[in-house]
Amino acid sequence: MDHEPSPSPLPPLDPPFDGDDAAAVPAPDSASVSAAVSASGGPGRIVLAATPIGNAGDASARLVELLATADIVAAEDTRRLHRLVQNLGVTVAGRIISYHEHNEAAKTADLLAQVRFGKTLVMVTDAGMPSVSDPGFRLVEGAVAAGLTVTAAPGPSAVLTALALSGLPTDRFCFEGFLPRKAGERSSRLADLDTERRTMVFFEAPHRLEPMLRALRESFGADRRAAVCRELTKTYEEVIRGTLRELLEWAESSEVRGEIAVVVGGAPEREPGRPEDHVAAVNGLIAQGIRLKEAVAAVAEDAKVSKRELYAAVLAAR
Repeated sequence: MDHEPSPSPLPPLDPPFDGDDAAAVPAPDSASVSAAVSASGGPGRIVLAATPIGNAGDASARLVELLATADIVAAEDTRRLHRLVQNLGVTVAGRIISYHEHNEAAKTADLLAQVRFGKTLVMVTDAGMPSVSDPGFRLVEGAVAAGLTVTAAPGPSAVLTALALSGLPTDRFCFEGFLPRKAGERSSRLADLDTERRTMVFFEAPHRLEPMLRALRESFGADRRAAVCRELTKTYEEVIRGTLRELLEWAESSEVRGEIAVVVGGAPEREPGRPEDHVAAVNGLIAQGIRLKEAVAAVAEDAKVSKRELYAAVLAAR
C-alpha cells in the first residue's frame, strides 16, 4: 500500500507489511521531541482498536475510519491486517508495522516516541481487543508512565461473546486466559480456582482441549456446568453446553477445530453442615499448638458454622 512520507524529523518506521525482522528505530533526543511536539500542536494518541473475531461484518465504522486515517497502524500480524482491510474495502494511508509478543519489548519505546511527536497510533491484534490475552499491555503501560493519551475503539470480544452464549451466570465473572501447558502447573492454577464463585472464561487450543477438560473435571468435579464455544461469529459457530463429564466425552469422540473459549460455572456455595462435623478439624489445629478459641474461630469461619455452637461441640466431645 502507498503511504505519505512522514513530515516529522523522526527516522522512518518499518515499511508497510514489513514482516517481523525490521530493525528497531533509535529514539530521538529530547530536544527533537520538544520541537516536533511544538510543531505538531501537541503529543498524539494511542487508540486500541478492536477487530472482528470471525465475521468481518462486525467491524465498526470507527475502526474503518481509524485504519484509513491513522498515521501508524501497529498490527500483531500484518498479513491478517492486509486481509481485513481488503474485506473492509479500506485503504491504510499511514505506516503499518508489525508489533507482537516477540518484538514489543524492542519496539515499544520507538512507538511511544512517535506518539510524543504528535502521531496517532492505532493498535490492532488478530482478533478482538488489544491487550486482552494479546499484545498491547506493554504499549499501554509505557504510555501511561509517559503521560500520553490512550483511548479505545471498543468492539468484538471473544470473552464476552462466549460468556453471553454459555448459559451460565453473567453477573460476576473472571477471565483466566490460557491455562499452563504443563500438567503440574495447570493443576496448581486450578487448585487456586477451586473455590472461585464467579463464572470463569478460558481460552484453549483445539488440540489441547481434551486434556484441559479432563483437568477441569478432576479439579472441579464431573458435575460442574460448563460450555465449549467454538468458532464464535464464524460460519461453523458451535456452543456445546453440559457438565464437565459430558463435555469431556464430546471432546474425546470429536475432531475439535477452530478457536476455542471454555466457560465454567463458579463453585457452588458450601453447605455449612453441623458443628459436630468439624470437631476433628478444631482438634487438629489444637494439636499443632493453636489455642482452642483461635482454632474454633478459624474452623467456624471456613465451615460457615456458629463459633458458639462449634465451641460447645468441641467441649462436649471431650
